[in-house]
Amino acid sequence: MKQIVLASGNKGKLHEFNELLGGLDFEVIPQSAFSVPDADETGLSFVENAILKARHAARLTGLPALADDSGLEVDALKGAPGIYSARFAGVGASDDDNCELLLERLRHTPEDERSARFQCVLVFMRHETDPTPLICQGSWEGRVLFEARGEGGFGYDPLFWVPDQQCSAAELSAELKNRLSHRGKALQQLMQRFNP
Repeated sequence: MKQIVLASGNKGKLHEFNELLGGLDFEVIPQSAFSVPDADETGLSFVENAILKARHAARLTGLPALADDSGLEVDALKGAPGIYSARFAGVGASDDDNCELLLERLRHTPEDERSARFQCVLVFMRHETDPTPLICQGSWEGRVLFEARGEGGFGYDPLFWVPDQQCSAAELSAELKNRLSHRGKALQQLMQRFNP
C-alpha cells in the first residue's frame, strides 16, 4: 500500500480521503504523524496555498503529499472571506466567530444579493520538486442565509443554503454532502486522475 501524507491534521478530511483512496491501494497519513508543523499560507489564491502546503509536507516527510485549500466566496463581499475563510474573524477564530462576522457584514444585504459558493482546490505532489502537480478544483453554488440552520457539518455549513436540496449544508447527511460539495467534486476529479 502506497503512503501519502495529508498536509492537514483535520480528522474529518483524513477519514474522507482514506475512504475514497483506500480502494486504490493508498494509505493517507496526517502530517501530524510526522510532527510536521502547518505551512505558512502566504499565497493569494486557493491554488497557491494548496501547493505551498503540499510542497511543505512532501519536503519534510519525503512522501507524496495531498493538500487542499478551500473556503467560501460571497459575491456581495467581493469574494471574501475566500482564502481567509478559516480566520475571517481573526487568527484562532471559531466557526461561530466566523459565521457571526459573516452575518454582520451581510446584515443589510437582501436575499437576492447573497449568492455565494464554496471552492476547493486539491493538489497532489509526487515529491517536493514535482514540476507537474495534479490540481483538481470543485465549486458548490448556493447563497448565505440570514441565520444558522442545522447541526451537521462545520465552518459556514449552517449558513450555506443549497438550492437544489432546499436546506442548509448543515442539514444534509454526511454522505449526500460529500457527494455534492466542493471537496467532494474535487475528490471525484482526483479519483478519476488516479484511476483513469
